[in-house]
Amino acid sequence: MPVYWFALSQVPDVNLSSAVLVFFILHGLVYPASNGYNSYMDRDTESIGGIKQPLQPSRQLLYVTALMDCIAIMISCFVSLYFALGILLYILVSKAYSYRGIRLKKYPVAGYLTVILFQGAFTFALVYYGCSMDKTTQVPVPAMLAASLLIGGFYPLTQIYQHSADLRDGVKTISYRLGYRGTFIYCGIIYTIAFLVLGFHFFYTLQNSAFYLFSLCMLPVVLYFLLWAQKVWQNDAQADYPHTMCMNIIASACTNTAFIIIFIINNLE
Repeated sequence: MPVYWFALSQVPDVNLSSAVLVFFILHGLVYPASNGYNSYMDRDTESIGGIKQPLQPSRQLLYVTALMDCIAIMISCFVSLYFALGILLYILVSKAYSYRGIRLKKYPVAGYLTVILFQGAFTFALVYYGCSMDKTTQVPVPAMLAASLLIGGFYPLTQIYQHSADLRDGVKTISYRLGYRGTFIYCGIIYTIAFLVLGFHFFYTLQNSAFYLFSLCMLPVVLYFLLWAQKVWQNDAQADYPHTMCMNIIASACTNTAFIIIFIINNLE
């Protein structure tokens, strides 16, 4: 969702009906279907995502996710044909990420790059294009890069408590390769680069106040990140599910808040 609001806040002339439709397609159909399909393939028995004790998926889940994907593609045609093709590509890549026959997620670098590219830059471009009044393809590249870096600086933290479970499933994530401490160091570096790129974009587009606002909103995220890193430095067991979920909630809430406010400010001027 933060990528959606980031992209929407940067669209010069927003088509409100398209913006509502794009929001529903992504958050009501595509993302849930992707998560459901991933759950079906993984069959997790330990805590995953926002679910502490996941139920084992049934065959019906697979059918429902396929139906949701089909509906998403059909509705996307009301935005534009190119947008529908973009949604189709996103769905195919998400399937390749989880599908046992391909299983991109088992490759630490390829899986990581797939996630940050498609959940970041590609989604930003889709939203920017789909929500613009003239369906422009002139998408700001620095903003796309910033979107991918923001995802890239956070995603390994969502994997940090799953090392053992992933290994049993034959998956070696980027977080596993980096190790507990390495994950925090890496995420800190990528987040710093993301801030620099985001700052360049905002200052280049004369949105100085937007950068200051975003930085202010992200202070709770940085504070929790540092406190959690200190705990993990003292005891690896602190890289657990509760801390990960708390980090997820704080980061999502703060990032969404920042971009929603920026969107409101930009559309009131």
